[in-house]
Amino acid sequence: MLSVVIVGGLHADARKAAVERLLADVPGSVVLHHDLATAAAGTVVRTIRDTSGILAAGEAPLVNDCACCALREDLVPELLRLADDGVTRLAVVELWDSVEPKAMAEVVTAGGLTVTGVITAVDPALVLPYLGNGDDLAERGLAAAATDQRTVADTFARQLEYAPVLAVADSEEADDEDRELLAQLHPTARQVPIGHGDPAGPEPGAQASARSPLAAAALAGFDVEAAAAAQHPACALLPTEADAHGVSTLVWHRCRPFHPERLYEALEDITCAAARSRGRFWLADKPDVLLHWDAAGGALCVESVGPWLASLPDAAWEMVPPVRRAAAAMDWHPEHGDCCQHLVFTSPALDRDGLERLLEHCLLTDTEYAAGRDAWKRLPPAFDTLLEV
Repeated sequence: MLSVVIVGGLHADARKAAVERLLADVPGSVVLHHDLATAAAGTVVRTIRDTSGILAAGEAPLVNDCACCALREDLVPELLRLADDGVTRLAVVELWDSVEPKAMAEVVTAGGLTVTGVITAVDPALVLPYLGNGDDLAERGLAAAATDQRTVADTFARQLEYAPVLAVADSEEADDEDRELLAQLHPTARQVPIGHGDPAGPEPGAQASARSPLAAAALAGFDVEAAAAAQHPACALLPTEADAHGVSTLVWHRCRPFHPERLYEALEDITCAAARSRGRFWLADKPDVLLHWDAAGGALCVESVGPWLASLPDAAWEMVPPVRRAAAAMDWHPEHGDCCQHLVFTSPALDRDGLERLLEHCLLTDTEYAAGRDAWKRLPPAFDTLLEV
């Protein structure tokens, strides 16, 4: 059976090094890559290669003027062809720079293939510069479609946080602060040094072994549904409190809603207080709506992701995934249920005290809180424009 490992990341040198490591370590492996840089000419260039060089090449036309859509439609048929050849053990899908692994893992799995690993390659010295880069991907020539409005920072953050394995480059420029920032941003990830193992690779026919941790990670297994749940705002597996080597993670949890106007006025200061912040939050004028907070590179995205479980009738709970119910139970309040503020901020030189004061100021006062939900709903709807209500 063909195993598929997806290797992505905006750090191109680290990504390419990780791919070469896998080719050397796993006999019978090939690399499948779609180059989206050729999209301006109307096609996406596909190559398949092994350690000896290019085995096949072709082009896929754009779909609806979208290079990433062409990749989606071309990827599974090519992987199925490799599965049928009977000789390919591992297909390494090397994603183009800004392509996010979540979408591709779900496409491959839906196509009936087995994803055994998702890896994001990272250079620790570049983590903070990329998290702080608010440029649009289009400005950097990295957009995957004409309508692509993502930034370098938010794309890199999602690439980093989705993968259970980080292939880490041995960077001379990286210091303890860089490595600590990487660890705090994704504390549950397994970090694997790219250069670890026998440079010549194992003998022909050998299995991935302890000498080859990256190969072992590529074949370890991957659960697409669990990975999606770990990123969903309602039950995301968020970082925990930490403070080391000049880097801090603040976990801010409260059971009182935000005043919409005060929070809106403070958005810029809160967003710029940390290199990365994310989580779920509760607005007084929309007390039944679970809102998602996602900030990187000085830019914030907020969106509604449906109702809090406390707002649903009991009969609807049977249709809610168990992982969502478990997450709600951990935050459950006798009065408000799972409605809460659960925001996480990670950054070097984080002003924890100042940030906490600012966040506390945005909550309802005792008087406002005591007025009750009917009064809350009459507060000015400051977030309607951001939420496109």
